[in-house]
Amino acid sequence: MVKILIIDSRSLLIKEIKYSFEDEHYRIDKVCSSQEALSKKYSNYDVVIIDSQIRKKDGFQLCKEIREVSTVPIIMITPQGEDYKKIMALEIGADDCLSNPVNILELKARIKVILRRIQKIEDVGMTSEFKVGDFEINTLGRKVMYQKKHINLTGKEFDLLLFLVTNPGEVFDREYLLEKIWGYEYYGDLRTVDVHIRRLREKIEMNASSPRYILTKWGKGYYFKKS
Repeated sequence: MVKILIIDSRSLLIKEIKYSFEDEHYRIDKVCSSQEALSKKYSNYDVVIIDSQIRKKDGFQLCKEIREVSTVPIIMITPQGEDYKKIMALEIGADDCLSNPVNILELKARIKVILRRIQKIEDVGMTSEFKVGDFEINTLGRKVMYQKKHINLTGKEFDLLLFLVTNPGEVFDREYLLEKIWGYEYYGDLRTVDVHIRRLREKIEMNASSPRYILTKWGKGYYFKKS
């Protein structure tokens, strides 16, 4: 059974999600404040949904604290018309973002994309463990080592790195990466890709401002260069 944790103080949205998902045999747990949320064991859940305006603590801070202890996929819900908050959420580790008012069908679609990514590893034509230069990648455990040191990546960061690594030298534009990694067509926020590329560079590059591995072909897109 798929388990989803909703951290939101709005009872109506919680009821809508529970009604929409529980008919598909999902288990929905809910908490109404960040204080309650911090008592949860996030490894018990497949997806966590956080309202950025949750009571008691800023939802962005809560997302950051969860990300420090868990790689559970996080979807943030942010106020409509405040796109900069979507970028903030992605910067601190959210895997995806939606704006209020939430379209339940779109939320369900986004969650199903995440679940497919968790439950089925794309066939990359390699063994579950392989090396690329100084990187050691385990696709089953979803772990990355660089020069024998573990790199803590979110789910989307891992997917993005794996895709680029297994297609070295090939340039992909942001629209294609958004559809391939996030699983839905471009609806207007290509910055999602840029933010995740920037976070990846900060984690795997010695100097993120002068990257060695994930490079930009100006006007074309991003690509991975073997060392």
